[in-house]
Amino acid sequence: MEINVLYLQGKEKDSEALIQDSIWILEQGGLGESMICIRRLRYLAQIYVKSNRPADAENVQRKILRMMELSKGWNSLDTVIAAEGLALTLQSVGSLREAQELLERCLDARETLLPKDHIQIAANMLHIARVEMLISSQQRKTNIARAIVHLDKSKDLLDNAIRIAQQVLDKMTQQKGNQQSIGVSREMRKAGHTALVILLQSLNALGQLEISKAELQDSKEKNTPVLDPEEAFHQCILAFKEFASERSLSDSPEVKFEYLSCLKHLSSLMSTKGMDQGRSGTLQMLKDEIKRVELELSPDKMRKN
Repeated sequence: MEINVLYLQGKEKDSEALIQDSIWILEQGGLGESMICIRRLRYLAQIYVKSNRPADAENVQRKILRMMELSKGWNSLDTVIAAEGLALTLQSVGSLREAQELLERCLDARETLLPKDHIQIAANMLHIARVEMLISSQQRKTNIARAIVHLDKSKDLLDNAIRIAQQVLDKMTQQKGNQQSIGVSREMRKAGHTALVILLQSLNALGQLEISKAELQDSKEKNTPVLDPEEAFHQCILAFKEFASERSLSDSPEVKFEYLSCLKHLSSLMSTKGMDQGRSGTLQMLKDEIKRVELELSPDKMRKN
């Protein structure tokens, strides 16, 4: 597709102009609600998102969602995906309440349309959890009790996202170990990759949540027990190492990026605490691992691969 070629060549303005012209032609020809027009609108929205133009992306995504609601209703995953895209754009510009409402509606629809342990449900829960954490951050200066409530809701969502993602990865491992199976199917491997990314992201978010909750409860109730934030980050690292032997998973830049983020959060957290000799050695190992992964993710290294 010429539009895609132009975008990949770095000619974003030419790509944008061409796709806008093609959408206009389709609309003038009475095909404004056709799937080909909707696909081009989605592509235009992606261009706006990648170009850091959230207002333009929001306008296009609202248009797509209206079209999907009218043509397919909320009993279609196409409508759910359109709503989720809009919600993530709204989240990026700080419209958290509307983003939250849309994502919760997406979750309700997915729980009706998909099996209860489907990885899309875990991803949806992770999205809502992140919004809840942002809302909590907004409220921490004015209403600590409400801020903690939002963190508690976020934790429940993250716990469920972690559980579902782990189940998907366990199924992949079982399929791989099945003597009667030729190997892990392409579909299962793809689901496993998505599940590992969501698992790492959820554990990373859980660690950050526990840090925020500890800070809030320190200012509210001195004797309230809180979980050690380091535990979630350690679990994140262990999850990556558990599946490091599955090259299709551990070699993924997306997976490595989440692993690196977790390493950095744990390193930063440990640096702020007191150091005995054992922890000092662990911290140095973390820093060495951070450097190694950063090198693997460097543009020069990625091009060679």
